[in-house]
Amino acid sequence: MDARTLRAVIVAHLDGATLARVRLALSPASEAVSWIRAATSRFGHPVHGDPGPAARAAVRHPDVALVAQLISPAGRPGYTPDLLTPKSPLGPVDRLFERQVAAAEATPTEEVAVQVGGRFPSGAVPAVVRAAVDSGTLARRAAAGLRRFWRVALADEWPALRRTLEAELAGRATTMATTGVGSLLAGLHPAVGWTGRLLTVDLPQRVTTTMADSELVLTPSALGWPRVEAQLCDSGNAVLFYPLGAARPTARTGDLLGPLVGTSRASILADLDVPRSTHELSDRQDLAPATVSYHLGVLLRAGLVMRQRKGHRVLYHRSPHGQDLLECRSAG
Repeated sequence: MDARTLRAVIVAHLDGATLARVRLALSPASEAVSWIRAATSRFGHPVHGDPGPAARAAVRHPDVALVAQLISPAGRPGYTPDLLTPKSPLGPVDRLFERQVAAAEATPTEEVAVQVGGRFPSGAVPAVVRAAVDSGTLARRAAAGLRRFWRVALADEWPALRRTLEAELAGRATTMATTGVGSLLAGLHPAVGWTGRLLTVDLPQRVTTTMADSELVLTPSALGWPRVEAQLCDSGNAVLFYPLGAARPTARTGDLLGPLVGTSRASILADLDVPRSTHELSDRQDLAPATVSYHLGVLLRAGLVMRQRKGHRVLYHRSPHGQDLLECRSAG
């Protein structure tokens, strides 16, 4: 098929050696980038809501603010420099974030300038970004900003995120093992297609590239939802980021929401078709009251549930936003 006839605007020719090197991996750095994006958006995150005061305070630090300037804004198509989201290396998951940040810090000065040019194609580079590029400190400061934001705003949440992402990886790995890498690629997301030799991604970038004997890393994202992002031009840093919960139209509502908000929170949200108390949910979900209370707090901050006092009882029920999410996800 002629690449020019494809609807997708990113087209990657994958040879057999590249298909043999496709792998799945987590990317804590990309989750940090997505959470910074949400923290700088006046709308917050479309599912998780307000990132909270710690994240907003972290973004005010000069190094984190520099990183935020480099990230394409929420709701607007654009390029985010690949140096912020290096592919995850092989090795222990516990060291992934630090190894990714080290890779970002080691980005050559010339490559930094090229990527910043891609982020600001009109040439209107913010003064703080321009100064960091000119002084050769942008990579070092960006790495410091990612580290600081992670420590302040995401480190405590990472274990739960990691469990959700690892469950996603396990499911995709089963798909690859039982039906092949082509089936895996074709089923990642409606915006991602596989023709048998061409990988296509519907994104507002007109790119055609060839990957020969390259490693392609497929990375699920919880905080990047609903964005699909691809960095395929640099064969040494080729990653396709896809949102959790995509392309599963036959699953039950709770199964669909689970990878997105966490299995327990998805089940609780689905159970709030009528107002229920923490203790009632604890009995119905077979979870400790403290655990239910924690999950309700997350759903409440995300705007997915509401609470009301009825006598001495506090009852929770789905908000209109939570109902819309359930209906949207169950519709596939």
